[in-house]
Formats: sequence, structure tokens, C-alpha cells
Amino acid sequence: MQSTSQHYELEDLDLLLTDANIATMDSSIDAAYGAIENAAIAIKNGEIVWLGKQSTLPSFDVFATPTLSIKGQWLTPGLIDCHTHLVFAGSRSQEFEQRLQGVSYEQIAAQGGGIASTVKATRAADREQLFVDAKDRLNTLLKEGVTTVEIKSGYGLDTENEIKILEVARLLGEHHPIDIKTTFLGAHALPPEYKGRADEYIDLVCTEMLEQVVASDLADAVDVFCENVGFSYAQTKRVFEAAKKHNLPVKCHAEQLSNQHGAKLVAQFNGLSADHIEHLDEEGVKAMAQAGTVAVLLPGAFYFLRETKFPPIELLNQYKVPIAIASDFNPGTSPLCSVQLMMNMACTLFRLTPEQALLGVTQNAAKALGLKDRGVLKVGARADIAHWEIGHPSQLSYQFGVNKLLNLWVLGKLN
Repeated sequence: MQSTSQHYELEDLDLLLTDANIATMDSSIDAAYGAIENAAIAIKNGEIVWLGKQSTLPSFDVFATPTLSIKGQWLTPGLIDCHTHLVFAGSRSQEFEQRLQGVSYEQIAAQGGGIASTVKATRAADREQLFVDAKDRLNTLLKEGVTTVEIKSGYGLDTENEIKILEVARLLGEHHPIDIKTTFLGAHALPPEYKGRADEYIDLVCTEMLEQVVASDLADAVDVFCENVGFSYAQTKRVFEAAKKHNLPVKCHAEQLSNQHGAKLVAQFNGLSADHIEHLDEEGVKAMAQAGTVAVLLPGAFYFLRETKFPPIELLNQYKVPIAIASDFNPGTSPLCSVQLMMNMACTLFRLTPEQALLGVTQNAAKALGLKDRGVLKVGARADIAHWEIGHPSQLSYQFGVNKLLNLWVLGKLN
């Protein structure tokens, strides 16, 4: 059982949460959800300094300690959305309508649609517009209990605009309660001006783009879309090698539409995650298990694209690969700004259990971002805590559209 930190007396606390049921998501606790009932949490300087059964709570001066009763409701770690493309301009709703009327993706792309239309709109947008639009999206996630979000670039596809997107993402992190982690995804798609010259574009990504990103400290990781409509295994490897030289961790859009062995490749680089992975094979799963690479499921894209090839959940479970879940929020293939919806979809579409789903947006999502200070409630962790009006943690995956979030603390501060 967790106990008091040696650094603080309870009288020195910033906040004490009492009368709580806690889904700690801590695997060291032998209970579903790492649950501790009739519990309390003590917070100081944005950190959890005591957590345990309330009956073991040391005596304290009730008048000197800010205290809030949770009244038997549930606390969980703040949720984490570990894969988004949240900074972009424009809409592709008309393409959605076209696809429903039978127009193929290839036809839409030939008309200047698809990712090219988002790139065009994002290049034309100024930083203020991108910031305002992205902040609205972050506010939506915050209202659902999200306290950490990853934001990728990838809609600039030239040095100036990739830098612009990452600068906006960093600025959001400075002016929003949600903690932002940024990922450089210059190798997202081939820009129109490089048509037929993919290797030359990868040269640009690996040199000028990456060097400027690193010089300005704009990225926490590097990602590549390794796919037959994206970049090849060899091109992906070149980007990973360049990232390694700059000591940046890597991740990969892998095995979404076909098996290009991107998951195995990213595992060879001890990558943080392989994302999408509908076409992942057992060889790739084994490599991920050995490297500790997280499998990030993106059920929103699977749903929106009406895919039929399911990710290999049984193999992932068999080899004990950590499974995370994320929104993949983007204008083209997953315009769904809701982590709670992703939890429900992960259960209904992919047959995850509600406990796996909650792990997927807490502990395992933190692993997918290389973060060890969040995603669980335990002594020493960030005090990112969500308070829910629910009778059991399974309710968070069971229903959608009725938001049961009552309170949300980020680094111990109520938002």
C-alpha cells in the first residue's frame, strides 16, 4: 500500500482528496483497475505525496489542510491522447460527402483533395488562426478529462510550415492547461512539388527540416508514415537513423493499409510506438514485445474509413505488448475529437475490455510518449487526476455522450 512521502507533513499539503474510490491503474496493486476503495490522495507541489486506504491516513490538522470529499465517487489518472494531428486548417467535410456518393479516394486526390487540400489550407493559415482553432479542440479534450496530448506536424510538408505547426503546438503547451508533447512528422506524405521525387524529399526531411526542428527544440519525437501510399521501409529507416543522430525517439504510422514491416523497423530502433497496425503480423508483434514498443490503436480511423481488417489483439495480448488508444484526431480520416468515444470504440470494435481501454488512455498512453511521471496514480506521480460521477470505472467505456467528469486537476490545480 502507498504511504506518506518523507518530504511533507500532511499539514503542509496543497490538497487532500478523501472518501474516494481510486482506479490507480497501477499494476503493482493486485486488483482490477489497480483499485483502492475508501481511499485518500494527498497532493503537494503538483505531485502525489500520499495515497492509500483512508483508514491508514496519518492524523492531520483538519483546519490547516485544504480537503475535498469525493463522496464515494471515482478518481482516475488524467486521460492521455497519445496520437493526434490537432494543428491544421480547413475542413474536408465535402470529401466525406463525395466518398459517401461513391467517389473514390484516388479521384478526390486527383482533384486536389485528400491530404493535399489540408496542406494547402494549413500553409495558407497564419499562426493565430492555427492556434485559435487548435485551442478549441484542446478545450473539447479537456472537458473529457484529458490532461496530456501529443500533437504531430505533417500538414506543412516544407521546412517553413512544419516549423510553423510545431511552434504553434509548443505555444499551446504554454497557454493551455493540457500538457503538450510534440512530434515531427515531416514524412507524412509527399508534397505536390516533390511528385516523383520521394527520395529527394526524404533528403530534405533528414537534413534541413530535422536540423531546424532540433535547433529550435520543437519536437519530443519523430514519426514516419510507412505505407505503400506513404514512404517505403528504406525511406522510413533513413528518417529513423537521422532522428537517432539527434537523440530523438521515434514512432511509426505502421501497417495501416498493408504490411510494410514498419512496426518491426521501429522496434529495431527501440521506438516508442507503432500506430494503426491493422495489418501487423506475428513477426512484428514479437519485435515490439522485445523492444517494449507500444501498440497504439486508432479506432476512430478504422471506423471512419470503414475498414474491415482488425488489428491482431490476441497476438498483442499473447506477447504482452502494451496497448494504447488514441483519437488520431485529423481532418481526413478521423475527425473525431473524443478520447471517451475511442474507449467505447476500442471495446465495441476491437473487443478490448473496459479495463484495457482505460489502461490504453492512461498508463500505456504515457508509455507511448515515453513518459514515466503520469498515467498512474501513485506516490511521486504528477497530480493529474480526473474525478468522475460513476459507480464503476467500466462506465467510462460503456457509454458515450453523457460526460460524467466532475473535476479535473492538472499538476494539482483544478481546471
